[in-house]
Amino acid sequence: MDVLTMGVEEEYLLVDRVGRTPVNRAPEVIGAVTARLGDQVQAEFYNAQVEVCTQPTADRADLRQQLVRLRGTVARSASDAGCLLVASAVPVIAPQEPLTVTDCERYRRMARRFASLVGPSRLVCGCHVHVGALERGRALTLSNHMRPWLPVFQSLTGNSPFACGRDTGFDSWRSVAFSCWPTVGPPPLLDEPGYLEYVDGLVGSGVLLDRRMLYWYARPSEHVPTLEFRVADVNADLDTVVLLAALIRGLAGTLLAEVDADVPPPEPATAMLRRAHELAAAHGIDGPGLDPVSGLEHPAAVLVERLLERAAPGLAAAGDLYAVHSLWDGLRRQGTGASRQRAALERTGSLRGVVDSLAVSTATAAAPLAH
Repeated sequence: MDVLTMGVEEEYLLVDRVGRTPVNRAPEVIGAVTARLGDQVQAEFYNAQVEVCTQPTADRADLRQQLVRLRGTVARSASDAGCLLVASAVPVIAPQEPLTVTDCERYRRMARRFASLVGPSRLVCGCHVHVGALERGRALTLSNHMRPWLPVFQSLTGNSPFACGRDTGFDSWRSVAFSCWPTVGPPPLLDEPGYLEYVDGLVGSGVLLDRRMLYWYARPSEHVPTLEFRVADVNADLDTVVLLAALIRGLAGTLLAEVDADVPPPEPATAMLRRAHELAAAHGIDGPGLDPVSGLEHPAAVLVERLLERAAPGLAAAGDLYAVHSLWDGLRRQGTGASRQRAALERTGSLRGVVDSLAVSTATAAAPLAH
């Protein structure tokens, strides 16, 4: 069984040290580390955001080390700029200054075209996982097989219960806030000719500005030969990120064997897929989940266990089987990012305390990972 490479993109917020509110200091923070990190640090839509990108790797421990280095480097730059780098999928506390859009032509065009979608309530930060190398047709076929499992990945990674000063009642409010953008949601079942016709039609009609605005939860990347998964909130906890990436890679490896054997993908109804994602966004791993293929509800944690079983051959081939089970056990004990945020509020009594619990450390040493 082939072992795919994996890579992670993480989007962070910059918040003021005093009020813990989003601030427009990304140009300063990014400018200070560009010589060192190159294109591994990038601007995002808002000047209150910074993105980092790992290099593709087949090694789980290397992925973790890369994330530690990138996080630490950018966090130190943020500190020098008088702010904190925060792994929160939405602003916990509302901005006290107008958010500005990054000064590049593409983002300016997006801000003009989709002006009603721009503002603090729409500021979201995700964690995107790439697996490859995969040419577009194979990536699309793999996506067709992966789509029933995407709500389970979402349930593991909810990290946005508080938005602009209030508890939303969701584990992942980012999922709700981001859903207003065109095409956000489960990927449709498409082969390569169908994909090109569908997406070119969206661009040609002006629904999208370009193919990079395709925001399906899984999509073929337009700039690297990978399948990109966009369903997760950014998380402060590195173990959650490593679990997500390794588990996605493990399931992809398992299902690619079926792709190559021409096994037809499951075809759950779109309404069932959307319902499964809604439950994952609302409850994470602590409530009901939905199997979109059978249409039956199960405890979300049971669906995670089924995912681990389904991904086992790919996890074993990559040497990740024991580590992923250990990471899942740890997440189940400690709770998702959303659970930890609510615990931080109870512990500290303030949303400032919640923000502080999400601040990225400037430390460079990584904790040991289970083998």
